[in-house]
Amino acid sequence: MDLFDFFKNADINKGVKEYEATCGAILLDVRTPQEYRQGHIPGSKNVPLQYIDKVTLAVENKDVPLFIYCYSGSRSRQAESSLRHMGYTNIMNIGGIADYSGKVER
Repeated sequence: MDLFDFFKNADINKGVKEYEATCGAILLDVRTPQEYRQGHIPGSKNVPLQYIDKVTLAVENKDVPLFIYCYSGSRSRQAESSLRHMGYTNIMNIGGIADYSGKVER
């Protein structure tokens, strides 16, 4: 990995397509419940970053593919780190919904 790769933003549109093509994958929105209600990617589950330690209630299998996003990609990066420390093994931070061009649900 190049040093500058760390600073690149994930492509959420590409990430959502990969999520949709991955059998058994779970899409996690780590924004606040209020942000989630204002608009989220269809099929996503809301597990706010401040409660990421409770993710086991929604995702028991630590090997399931997890695709995580927030507003800009910052909180999802923090969530990714926390999830790895909790033993989750298949995590992809897909970035922020601010750059998403697909359909959203309210």
